Amino acid sequence: MVTAAGQAALLAHPAGMSVDCLPTPAEQTGDPVLYLTHRVPFPPDKGDRIRNYHVLRQMAARGRVWLGCLADEPVTAVAANELGRLCERVAFVPVSRLSRWVRAGVSLLRGRSVSEGAFAEPGLTRVIQGWAAEQRFQAAVVSASSMVPYLKIPALTGVAPVVDLVDVDSQKWLDFAAVDRSAPKRWLYRVEASRVRKLERGLPGWVRGVAVVSRAEADVFDAFAGAGTATVAANGVDLDYFRPDSESHAAPQTCVFVGALDYLPNVDAAVWFAREVWPAIRERCPSAEFRIVGRQPASEVVRLADLPGVRLVGQVSDVRPYVTSATVVIVPLRLARGIQNKVLEALAMGKPVIATPPALAALRTEPGRHLLAASTPAEWVEAVCDLFADPARCRELGAAGRRFVEENHHWERCLNPLLETIFAPVAGRE
Repeated sequence: MVTAAGQAALLAHPAGMSVDCLPTPAEQTGDPVLYLTHRVPFPPDKGDRIRNYHVLRQMAARGRVWLGCLADEPVTAVAANELGRLCERVAFVPVSRLSRWVRAGVSLLRGRSVSEGAFAEPGLTRVIQGWAAEQRFQAAVVSASSMVPYLKIPALTGVAPVVDLVDVDSQKWLDFAAVDRSAPKRWLYRVEASRVRKLERGLPGWVRGVAVVSRAEADVFDAFAGAGTATVAANGVDLDYFRPDSESHAAPQTCVFVGALDYLPNVDAAVWFAREVWPAIRERCPSAEFRIVGRQPASEVVRLADLPGVRLVGQVSDVRPYVTSATVVIVPLRLARGIQNKVLEALAMGKPVIATPPALAALRTEPGRHLLAASTPAEWVEAVCDLFADPARCRELGAAGRRFVEENHHWERCLNPLLETIFAPVAGRE
């Protein structure tokens, strides 16, 4: 646990200072491991935080974790307590938006990726150097390609480096370049893709392991980094938290989309569905409602609330009531990498799901059995309206989806390949 004084410091930390939290004495056992994340991994309310939090939990069950993370927003006492409970040591290093983008621009001008510069925080480097002087770590794990430069800090020489790449970021930037209409952005995305690809390609030569979230991502990585160089460690889902609610009933003819509404793939999905698909659904089902749920909606998403039958809910403390109350959960992503947590969570809640093929590429679901797939506007209209009219089919898909995640997406089993890499025996030690 973090002390009351530590909580106060966390909530009032001045920009540029790190806060090193010492939990009250706990029976920490196992090998010491350093874990570096690009965002505070709590609460687990968006993709990277969800995975990082569960990786942290699994690491804490096997060893003594020292967690260093960048904080781009205030750290709550709840988050500090939870992370302090799991870790032997925790440091939150605040970053300002201005300094982050200044470093990003400098990195770009020096021939490196924007991502590397944006996450290069001197305060975190100082924390790592101080900790390394106190403790010899068995392994140092980073949460994304943007955090890889920390593994090359001289203080970590001899510590086994592990990269939880999750998705192949260079391919993501290529995907963005293919769809963005702005010439300057397309250029920047292509430059970023090239520079991140160079970093990714070099990883197998010096790190202990590289983990990705799916076989599809591993195939992309292996194609340019060498066959067999990526370890698949899929995402799971909290089956107790996300579960069917037998006491609640869905509102008739409602569909919901959940996601961070300032993230390009989610913005594109919401706008495309609302403008290209939704009008035809409303023609056939005049009382239907499309609910959009998520934090920080972009201006393009905000404007969708002017369309008939579209309701912008925005940020909520708990997405489950909105998922439960919908007839259908939709995932109309045209840009998608890795496993979509929103799909796993909806399946775990026993809801019928309709998704695009890109959103399902990393899953082993069987369209028509566990959920439905749709690509064109016409396919989407037909799939949504058919489920609106068939409660029995909704229940059938919901039950099959729940069974699928129970059998295939338990967090401990999914992350075991990554944990085995992190805690692999060190040569010369018994």
